[in-house]
Amino acid sequence: MSGTRMGDRLSSLPDDLIHKILSFVCIKHAVQTSVLSPRWRFIWTSMPYLNFLSEDFPSLPHFAKAVTNVLSRRNDRIEVASLTLSLHGRVSLAFVKRILNYAFSHNVQHMTVTCLIEKKIELPLSLFRSRSLKHLTLVGSVDRSVASTWELPALTTLHLGYVTLYKDEDEEDDEDEDEDEDDEDNNIFSKCPNMKSLTLDGCKIMGSNGLSICHPQLSNLTFENGYWGLNFFYVVVPQLKNLTIVNCDWVHLSAPDLTSFIYRSGYSLKFYTDSLPSLEEVDLCIRKPCKTEISAIVGLLQQFHRVKYLTVNLETIEVLCSSVELISNQPSPFANLRSLKIHPVDIQLVGQAQKKVVVFNEVKSYLLGGSPSASLTLVTHEVINYIMKDLIVICHASYILLLVIKKVMVSNWHNN
Repeated sequence: MSGTRMGDRLSSLPDDLIHKILSFVCIKHAVQTSVLSPRWRFIWTSMPYLNFLSEDFPSLPHFAKAVTNVLSRRNDRIEVASLTLSLHGRVSLAFVKRILNYAFSHNVQHMTVTCLIEKKIELPLSLFRSRSLKHLTLVGSVDRSVASTWELPALTTLHLGYVTLYKDEDEEDDEDEDEDEDDEDNNIFSKCPNMKSLTLDGCKIMGSNGLSICHPQLSNLTFENGYWGLNFFYVVVPQLKNLTIVNCDWVHLSAPDLTSFIYRSGYSLKFYTDSLPSLEEVDLCIRKPCKTEISAIVGLLQQFHRVKYLTVNLETIEVLCSSVELISNQPSPFANLRSLKIHPVDIQLVGQAQKKVVVFNEVKSYLLGGSPSASLTLVTHEVINYIMKDLIVICHASYILLLVIKKVMVSNWHNN
């Protein structure tokens, strides 16, 4: 097929499909398509997807000029479906506010703001006020006051990555006068009534004794890289279904409807919880556990006594085997278990010394004694290596295919 025919076929696509294709590139490259033909000249002005990436420009002034140009020339009647803003350098708060306000005024539904700069930019939570926004990802910003809460009534998904929140000293003094309002004051998500999914990754809470997350609608919750340093961290989520905790120190949880729990860390979790009557699936991965943590690990397993599907990493099994006397005389806590899976610590760590999966009878009896019909699956490093080889082949083939597609598209556009 000739380049001209391919170019004609691309130009014959409907605008919404072309917009979807251009949504995978930054606005700089989307605007550059205007030189391809008269058909493409104004396509970018009606794009509902705005990707502003400062790293694609030689300097921040060039970036700011391009953003201003796009916002001023864009078809103002077209709503903004999604905004991606990536900042690699020091920018003014006024500049960021102008972009956010434009998106909010055009009923944006998806928003991702990333601040990859040495000195974090202060973005007050009060900036994020929208009745249309449903999905928000915020990475690497600072807010100086937890008191300025989100006002996002339509929000369903929130991801905060390496965001630092500060508590005002005046507000802390007010709390001392009225401790009964402590939980409400610390609940920064109280004005996001429809939020279903929340991720806190590497976040910090400064100037406060603790944090409370109390939400009636939340069903998916993820904590990653959170060494809180707080006197209290309460999570009260009556409809929570899925909980993931990665590299966090502790949490006090009330989630009676929890069905799935994933935990991955370098040490056992200080997990304070009420009963978990609905819990069915647990994936427990404690990397390099030491003997001093065995009691905590056993206590953690006992809290999961209702689970039907249990996955445990090999290193956790090995540390139980090293002090088997702690469990040899205890009954198995698992009466409903259907499946037990034991796997190496991480798929990524295939370079580790090869280990054979050996389960002492006492440990096996402790885990399976209450459910003799449960299946036992041992995933060895050999299986992991086999999977990784297949993934490498697939990734390499996909990369080659993308290069070929890019080359064909560039050639066709030039011929057109």
